[in-house]
Amino acid sequence: MRSSATTRNLPDGPPIPRWISVRGDDHPRACTGRKLLALGRARPFSPGRSAARPLTLDPYATEVLSRADRPYALRHGVLVQDCSWNALSSRASSGRERLPSGGGPRRRLPLLLAGNPQHFGRWGELNSVEAMAAALVVLEEREEAASLLEGFRGGLGFLDVNRDRFDRYARARDGREVKRMEREGFDGGGRPTEPTHESVPLRSRL
Repeated sequence: MRSSATTRNLPDGPPIPRWISVRGDDHPRACTGRKLLALGRARPFSPGRSAARPLTLDPYATEVLSRADRPYALRHGVLVQDCSWNALSSRASSGRERLPSGGGPRRRLPLLLAGNPQHFGRWGELNSVEAMAAALVVLEEREEAASLLEGFRGGLGFLDVNRDRFDRYARARDGREVKRMEREGFDGGGRPTEPTHESVPLRSRL
């Protein structure tokens, strides 16, 4: 029998359906996508077999995710493809076809800092649970994002370290404005500016 906490996180409940496609690049114990599926916090997605047409998170997409994508995400969901960053880099450098689409539009996430132990402090190198949580925050589901991250190492710290950026992105009406805010987060030398940290954690502001 499932615990009440697990039942609360079943994907039938959240406003935005969450989809995960596991490619098997990472060790099972390090695979946050597998853990999301095991916890019942996301649904498995098989390209070409699933009837759903979710929005696909793709780090090489030209368009950036914004709250303007919320209506589509509410209806079709968001897909995270769980694979290693090394595999992604290899595909990009070799010119091979990028990750399969979920059937919907492709979007990259806005610029964010990783909070997971493996890539902590690196710009953009999020793991699967961070990517899904980031999408939920951008799509105006902060409480769902915090709930999703519970039980993952560095999970809520990811929200805290990116609090200021999330707040800025939330004010953007569309992807064009998100890109402008990304540029504003760089100094004159083209380097990302460090996020500021206030004493009140993001979770208390949800």
